[in-house]
Amino acid sequence: MALNIFNTLSHTKEEFKPISNDKVGLYTCGPTVYNYPHIGNYRAYIFGDILKRYLVYRGYKVKHIMNITDIDDKTIRDSQAQGKKLSELTEFYTKEFYKDRDALNIVPAEKYTKATDFINEMVKIIEILLEKGFAYKTEDGSVYFNIHKDLDYGKLSHFKISDLKENARGRMTKDEYDKDSAEDFALWKAWDESDGDVFWQTQLGKGRPGWHIECSAMSMHELGETFDLHTGGVDNIFPHHENEIAQSECATGKTFSKYFMHNEHLMVDGIKMAKSSGNFYTLRDLIEKDIEPLAFRLWIYTAHYRTKTNFTLDAVNGSQVALKRLYEAFKAIMNSDIGVIDESYKERLIEYMDDDLDTPKALALMWELVHNPEIEPENKKATMLDFDRIFGFGLENLKEEIIPKEVQLLSLEREQARKDKDWSKSDELRDKIKSLGYEVKDSDTGYKISKI
Repeated sequence: MALNIFNTLSHTKEEFKPISNDKVGLYTCGPTVYNYPHIGNYRAYIFGDILKRYLVYRGYKVKHIMNITDIDDKTIRDSQAQGKKLSELTEFYTKEFYKDRDALNIVPAEKYTKATDFINEMVKIIEILLEKGFAYKTEDGSVYFNIHKDLDYGKLSHFKISDLKENARGRMTKDEYDKDSAEDFALWKAWDESDGDVFWQTQLGKGRPGWHIECSAMSMHELGETFDLHTGGVDNIFPHHENEIAQSECATGKTFSKYFMHNEHLMVDGIKMAKSSGNFYTLRDLIEKDIEPLAFRLWIYTAHYRTKTNFTLDAVNGSQVALKRLYEAFKAIMNSDIGVIDESYKERLIEYMDDDLDTPKALALMWELVHNPEIEPENKKATMLDFDRIFGFGLENLKEEIIPKEVQLLSLEREQARKDKDWSKSDELRDKIKSLGYEVKDSDTGYKISKI
C-alpha cells in the first residue's frame, strides 16, 4: 500500500513520493495575527495536523514549519486602529493562537517562523528577481513581480494569463485579491504615511515586504529551495500560493514544493465563513456555547478535507455527544492491560487514510471497532490508542472519573428502590443524583454513573 494524495499542481491523485525516502519537509500556511482565527481557519490547521500525524504514523520523520504573519496590510491597519504598536497586537494574538492550538490538540510545528524575523531573507530573494529581470522597481521605490515574464504563471490555479479579463493588467498593491484581478504583485512596498512607524531600512529602500514573499523566504530558509509538501485552504491557491511558486521558482530555477494540498471552505448557510462576511465563529464562541474544542475536531473529520461542509451548531453538538460516547467507551476498558493492536483494523485504517486521507471512512471504522464485542478489551484498548495517534482525541490522557461517595451511596439506594419496585423513590433519587451533576444509566448488566 502507498499513500495517495490529491496534488493541486497536477489536479490529480498521486502516489506520495518524498524527496528523501523517510523524511518529509512540510510547510503549513499559518495565521495572520491581527485577530482571533475563526473556525474556518482551524479547518485548515486541523487538516494540516492530521496529515502530519498520518505521515508520522506511516514512519516518516516530518519537519513541519508554520508561519506567523505578523506584518501585512491587516496587522498594520488594526494596530493603528487600536492605537497599539504592531508587535503588541501581533504578540497578543500569536499567544491566543497557541492556546487554541493546544485546546484542539494540534501537534506543535517544529518551528513557528515570524515574518518580521526574515526580512533579510526576503530582500535577498527580491534582489535576485530584480537581477534576473523578473521584478522591477517603480518610481516610488516599490518592487513588483512581472507575472508576464513567468511563462509558468498560473500553473497552480490552472488559468492562463491570456484568459484574464482585459482590465486585469497593471499593478496590485493589496496583499489579497481575486483571480480576475491578477496583476503584477508587490514584493516590496515603499514606505508611505499610512504605514506609520512600520518599516525597514534595507538595500531596497525604506519600506516593508509584500505578503507573498514572506512565505517563500521562510519556507525555503527552513526546508530548502525544494521541499515536499505545502498546505493551506483553497482560498490560498490564488493569489498567495500561485505567487509563492512564481517568485520562488523564478529566483531559484528549481521546483518550489513538490506537492500542494488544499482543504475546502467551511460554509455557514451556504456562504464561505470569513471575517469580511461577518459570518464566522471563533473557538471561544464554541466554548461559550459549551462545545468542547475536540468535538469540533471530530466534526471536521466527518467530511473529507476536499469537500465543502456547512457548519451548524446542531451538527457540532451532535459531534459533542459522539465524542462523549467515545470517551465513555474508552473509559470502560481503560483499566485493562494494553494488549496487541488488531492488525485487520489497522490494515483497514491505513487503506482508508492512504486514499487521500479519507477521514469519514476512518472515523466510521473507529466506531465499528468500539462496538465490536468480539475483540478483547485489552486489544481494543491498544487498537483505539493506535487509531488516536492519527485522530488526536486525547484518549491516552483520559482519566477515570472519581465518583463522589455521596453519589455512589444514592445510586446504591436507588438500585435497591428499583429492586423493591418503588418507582417513585427511584425517580426521586435519580433527580437528586442529577442535581449533584451526575446521571445513572440502567442496563441489563447493572447501572453506570457518569458526569453530566
